[in-house]
Amino acid sequence: MLIGTVCTLISAAGLGVALLVARRRRYAAALRIAAVALLPVGLAMTGVVRFVVNMTFNPVAWAGFGVLAVAVLMFLSARLAEGRGRAARVERGAAGAAAPEPPAGGRRGLTRRGGGGGRSDDASDFSEIEEILRKHGI
Repeated sequence: MLIGTVCTLISAAGLGVALLVARRRRYAAALRIAAVALLPVGLAMTGVVRFVVNMTFNPVAWAGFGVLAVAVLMFLSARLAEGRGRAARVERGAAGAAAPEPPAGGRRGLTRRGGGGGRSDDASDFSEIEEILRKHGI
């Protein structure tokens, strides 16, 4: 009963404001204000307001919101952990691919000319760089 009275008073005040705006010949704005002013009465008549009021003062409902919040946080943290794990795997894979393997045949394949030892050009390029660094003491 009290809810209906409060909603009616709010709607009446809104309709009064709409009337004042209409007197200034701003009919479109007055129509929008009147439409919004009728919402509280419509919500009270359908029972939505009673449902919201009963839910607001119900501790079980608030506990339910807390459980939902915890569930959302758990879901988001799992997604975050999954993303970090995937990034670490990609990083480890990239580091493993970037680290060249040591030459298998000793110093036989230092240059492309002559004794390649059956290795690819990439491995011999690395061997040449390694030899240059050794000469300079690096």
